[in-house]
Amino acid sequence: MTEPRDTFPRLLLHQAKVRPHRPAFREKDLGIWQTWTWAQVADEVRLLACGLAAQGFGRGDRLAIVGDNRPRLYWSMIAAQVLGGVPVPLYQDAVADEMAFVVQDAEIGFAVAEDQEQVDKLLEIQQRWPLLKRIYFDDPRGLRHYAQDGLMSIESLRAIGRDYAGRGPEFFLGEVEKARSSDIAVILYTSGTTGKPKGVSQTHAAMIHTARVLVAFDGIAEGDDLLCYLPMAWVGDFLYSYAQVHIAGFCLNCPESPGTVMNDLREIGPTYFFAPPRIYENILTQVMIRIEDAGWAKRRMFHYFMGVAKRVGMKILERKPGVPLTDRLRYRLGELLVYGPLKNVLGLSRIRVAYTGGEAIGPDLFDFYRSIGINLKQLYGMTETCVTVCMQPSGEVKLDTVGRPMPGVEVRIADSGEVLVRSPGLMKEYHGRPEATREALDAEGFFHTGDAGYFDPDGHLKIIDRAKDVGRLADGTLFAPKYLENKLKFFPYIKEAVCFGDGRDKVCALVNIDMAAIGSWAERRNLAYSGYADLALQPAVHDLIRECVEKVNRALAADSTLGNSQIRRLLVLHKELDADEGELTRTRKVRRRHIAEKYSPLVDALYSGKTSCYVETQVRFEDGRTGTVSADLKILEARTYDVAAARRAA
Repeated sequence: MTEPRDTFPRLLLHQAKVRPHRPAFREKDLGIWQTWTWAQVADEVRLLACGLAAQGFGRGDRLAIVGDNRPRLYWSMIAAQVLGGVPVPLYQDAVADEMAFVVQDAEIGFAVAEDQEQVDKLLEIQQRWPLLKRIYFDDPRGLRHYAQDGLMSIESLRAIGRDYAGRGPEFFLGEVEKARSSDIAVILYTSGTTGKPKGVSQTHAAMIHTARVLVAFDGIAEGDDLLCYLPMAWVGDFLYSYAQVHIAGFCLNCPESPGTVMNDLREIGPTYFFAPPRIYENILTQVMIRIEDAGWAKRRMFHYFMGVAKRVGMKILERKPGVPLTDRLRYRLGELLVYGPLKNVLGLSRIRVAYTGGEAIGPDLFDFYRSIGINLKQLYGMTETCVTVCMQPSGEVKLDTVGRPMPGVEVRIADSGEVLVRSPGLMKEYHGRPEATREALDAEGFFHTGDAGYFDPDGHLKIIDRAKDVGRLADGTLFAPKYLENKLKFFPYIKEAVCFGDGRDKVCALVNIDMAAIGSWAERRNLAYSGYADLALQPAVHDLIRECVEKVNRALAADSTLGNSQIRRLLVLHKELDADEGELTRTRKVRRRHIAEKYSPLVDALYSGKTSCYVETQVRFEDGRTGTVSADLKILEARTYDVAAARRAA
């Protein structure tokens, strides 16, 4: 009889049985990669589970996990599942108040933290939430003299677990057998774009089913390598790192620190890669900075071969006919001189398949990666659907769609244009929020995504924007702010953008510059500046950003649907939008409503005809202090293009 593999603890034991000596986890520590096999991981989980049980953790309890991607944090998650408990990952860059909301909402009594920084936040929360009685830490640096009750190292917890397991050797296997596939495997909190985050309760069955579909879809196997660097609290990391590794048995590689991710990426050379659009945007920004810093000959060569790649690269990637021999030879030479070295320095030379999701990616950004031979594909989903709703099969990739529904997934478009989803991967409920659950899941079992979209003639889903954000200008022109913002963010000089226009006579935008890209640009031109605010106020920077906006307008003019939604006026913000100030979510999504309220004087000035606007903004510094940043912001006029003429030219 085949042993059931319907929970994560059972999957772990299966992997330890069939591939005990294969690498399961790697972590770079002090510059050296440490490796654990599947058999070693199973033993580590056994010790942690027994230690937690000895400390009073049991069925139904919740265990907070907070820190960067660390093997012991992943093992703590499965140790909690062994005992019938529920791991609740927290965003490691969240401030204590944000963490406190999740800790209290999920009624958390136990926590595993990476280091002193996270322990300090949890101890602060503990003063308001005394039910948080046990805190365990991985990295002991800075914690030697901490003597709070209930605080101990994971090493001490392992020692307790070893003693507990010795007195009851059958305990661990007995707990694994008690688990059911319908049990809650994890509670993942949404980013809270429009309000307080909600805890999404996902079962073992939902996550495992989805992971199996993904593994089969792209043929993921034990020989693959993946760098797990995304927040553990994000559903993308749980599914693509935690869930898939237990299905396929490949190796998860944990970087040394967030600051070394790019170096570690080059060393590992993963075969499988997943990242939200902002990561691909950041990588491209670094590429463009280096190109601009290069000599004249290298710049000329890069731009020439990128022109070749843009013309024929995607056809060659998808093995489509009709590419002239001369272009194939040029592309092959470009691979030797430009594309190959570029992919190698980015750590993407071994990539077999790469995905992006979480929010829409700009078509130009998508085009760049695929044209140089990286099989980047889009997927569509969210926390409540175990991410995957639609994916793009290799060879059927369209720049403006997210692919067809995955096996077992039903997608329906409501009369309002909203995308509805029904699948085995749907959440069980929002934790402690029955009314919100009933609003999201209708009587037929369809989840209301809140996204607006439609199917193209080939059955591919196209997402326009969040349904609540899609609107119309005063003349009836469709207004899709996220679409415009993504086109702006393709330029390396623009880090964030927020567009306004619903119900108004024109589209206006607030823009954040990218400090690294514009700083490099300014240095090459001997443009002096003292900091972000000073740089953002420079007239030369304004001209550069206006040029980027006008390029977007020129492209929009040829769009039959969005041609009249060109950006007429804009201003460059004097400060970066910040998650600590509620302007962005922890997954770096714009909180549009909050920004519209906070910067309402600026928005009003854009629409009033003023040429400048004085603003004072309260900011929070890294050390917790608050202060005020003031500036007289210049409002810029952007050139727009005749729609009819652009369509004739196209």
